Amino acid sequence: MADEVLNGSCLCGAVRYRVRAPFIRFAHCHCSRCRKATGSGHATNLVVAPANLEWIEGRSKTQRFDLPSAKSFSTAVCRACGSPVPRLSRDGQRVIVPAGSLDDVPSIKPAARGYWDSRAPWSCSGDDLPRFPESIG
Repeated sequence: MADEVLNGSCLCGAVRYRVRAPFIRFAHCHCSRCRKATGSGHATNLVVAPANLEWIEGRSKTQRFDLPSAKSFSTAVCRACGSPVPRLSRDGQRVIVPAGSLDDVPSIKPAARGYWDSRAPWSCSGDDLPRFPESIG
Protein backbone atom coordinates (compact mmCIF):
# COMPACT_ATOMS: atom_id res chain seq x y z
CA MET A 1 0.00 0.00 0.00
CA ALA A 2 1.54 3.29 -1.13
CA ASP A 3 -0.09 5.26 1.70
CA GLU A 4 0.74 2.80 4.49
CA VAL A 5 2.11 4.33 7.70
CA LEU A 6 3.63 2.23 10.49
CA ASN A 7 4.39 3.36 14.03
CA GLY A 8 7.24 1.99 16.07
CA SER A 9 8.98 2.42 19.40
CA CYS A 10 11.63 1.04 21.69
CA LEU A 11 10.89 -1.26 24.63
CA CYS A 12 10.62 1.54 27.21
CA GLY A 13 8.75 3.95 24.92
CA ALA A 14 11.35 6.74 25.13
CA VAL A 15 11.92 6.53 21.36
CA ARG A 16 8.95 6.67 18.99
CA TYR A 17 8.91 6.96 15.22
CA ARG A 18 6.75 6.58 12.12
CA VAL A 19 7.67 5.16 8.69
CA ARG A 20 5.77 5.58 5.45
CA ALA A 21 5.58 3.36 2.38
CA PRO A 22 6.84 2.64 -0.15
CA PHE A 23 9.04 0.06 1.48
CA ILE A 24 12.28 -0.68 -0.37
CA ARG A 25 12.87 -4.10 1.16
CA PHE A 26 11.66 -6.34 3.97
CA ALA A 27 14.03 -9.22 4.65
CA HIS A 28 15.85 -11.39 7.15
CA CYS A 29 19.64 -11.18 7.49
CA HIS A 30 21.58 -14.12 8.91
CA CYS A 31 25.07 -12.56 8.91
CA SER A 32 27.10 -12.92 12.09
CA ARG A 33 26.98 -9.17 12.74
CA CYS A 34 23.18 -9.06 12.66
CA ARG A 35 23.04 -12.11 14.92
CA LYS A 36 25.35 -10.41 17.43
CA ALA A 37 23.45 -7.10 17.23
CA THR A 38 20.06 -8.74 17.83
CA GLY A 39 21.07 -11.61 20.09
CA SER A 40 19.04 -13.96 17.90
CA GLY A 41 19.32 -16.16 14.82
CA HIS A 42 18.79 -13.28 12.40
CA ALA A 43 17.74 -9.66 12.04
CA THR A 44 14.50 -8.79 10.28
CA ASN A 45 14.60 -5.31 8.79
CA LEU A 46 12.26 -3.09 6.84
CA VAL A 47 14.06 -0.59 4.59
CA VAL A 48 12.69 2.83 3.63
CA ALA A 49 13.97 6.04 2.05
CA PRO A 50 15.31 8.58 4.57
CA ALA A 51 12.45 10.97 3.78
CA ASN A 52 9.98 8.27 4.89
CA LEU A 53 11.14 8.19 8.53
CA GLU A 54 9.65 10.63 11.03
CA TRP A 55 10.94 10.76 14.59
CA ILE A 56 7.99 11.36 16.93
CA GLU A 57 9.89 11.40 20.20
CA GLY A 58 13.30 10.59 21.62
CA ARG A 59 15.62 10.81 18.62
CA SER A 60 18.21 12.39 20.94
CA LYS A 61 17.92 9.28 23.14
CA THR A 62 19.34 7.02 20.43
CA GLN A 63 22.94 5.87 20.20
CA ARG A 64 24.50 4.78 16.91
CA PHE A 65 27.39 2.35 16.56
CA ASP A 66 29.35 1.99 13.31
CA LEU A 67 31.51 -1.12 13.33
CA PRO A 68 34.96 0.24 12.37
CA SER A 69 36.04 -2.94 10.58
CA ALA A 70 32.91 -3.09 8.41
CA LYS A 71 32.19 -1.15 5.25
CA SER A 72 28.49 -0.73 5.87
CA PHE A 73 27.38 -2.34 9.15
CA SER A 74 25.93 -0.14 11.86
CA THR A 75 23.32 -0.38 14.54
CA ALA A 76 21.39 2.02 16.75
CA VAL A 77 19.70 1.55 20.10
CA CYS A 78 17.67 3.44 22.65
CA ARG A 79 20.15 4.60 25.29
CA ALA A 80 17.59 4.01 28.05
CA CYS A 81 16.56 0.41 27.33
CA GLY A 82 18.98 -0.88 24.66
CA SER A 83 16.28 -1.76 22.12
CA PRO A 84 17.28 -1.57 18.45
CA VAL A 85 15.82 1.48 16.70
CA PRO A 86 15.89 2.76 13.09
CA ARG A 87 19.18 3.98 11.69
CA LEU A 88 20.40 5.73 8.57
CA SER A 89 22.65 3.53 6.45
CA ARG A 90 26.28 4.60 6.43
CA ASP A 91 25.96 5.76 2.82
CA GLY A 92 22.89 7.85 3.75
CA GLN A 93 20.73 6.23 1.06
CA ARG A 94 18.26 4.30 3.19
CA VAL A 95 16.88 3.80 6.68
CA ILE A 96 17.02 0.35 8.23
CA VAL A 97 14.07 -0.26 10.54
CA PRO A 98 14.33 -3.22 12.95
CA ALA A 99 11.00 -4.96 12.32
CA GLY A 100 10.70 -6.00 15.96
CA SER A 101 10.49 -2.32 16.92
CA LEU A 102 7.33 -1.81 14.86
CA ASP A 103 4.11 -1.34 16.83
CA ASP A 104 1.98 -1.90 13.73
CA VAL A 105 1.91 -4.91 11.41
CA PRO A 106 3.18 -4.21 7.87
CA SER A 107 0.97 -5.21 4.96
CA ILE A 108 3.96 -6.96 3.38
CA LYS A 109 5.95 -9.94 4.59
CA PRO A 110 9.72 -10.52 4.49
CA ALA A 111 10.69 -11.40 0.92
CA ALA A 112 14.14 -12.99 1.28
CA ARG A 113 16.89 -14.28 3.54
CA GLY A 114 20.33 -12.72 3.18
CA TYR A 115 23.66 -14.25 4.22
CA TRP A 116 21.96 -17.64 4.32
CA ASP A 117 25.30 -19.43 4.10
CA SER A 118 26.39 -17.63 7.30
CA ARG A 119 23.36 -18.59 9.38
CA ALA A 120 23.74 -20.24 12.75
CA PRO A 121 23.31 -24.02 12.46
CA TRP A 122 20.49 -23.90 15.02
CA SER A 123 18.66 -21.09 13.20
CA CYS A 124 15.36 -21.36 11.34
CA SER A 125 15.22 -23.06 7.97
CA GLY A 126 11.61 -23.94 7.26
CA ASP A 127 10.22 -21.54 4.68
CA ASP A 128 10.36 -21.00 0.94
CA LEU A 129 11.78 -17.46 0.82
CA PRO A 130 14.61 -16.88 -1.67
CA ARG A 131 17.98 -17.47 0.00
CA PHE A 132 21.08 -15.49 -0.88
CA PRO A 133 24.54 -16.74 0.15
CA GLU A 134 25.60 -13.14 0.88
CA SER A 135 24.01 -9.69 0.71
CA ILE A 136 20.57 -9.29 -0.81
CA GLY A 137 21.71 -6.05 -2.41
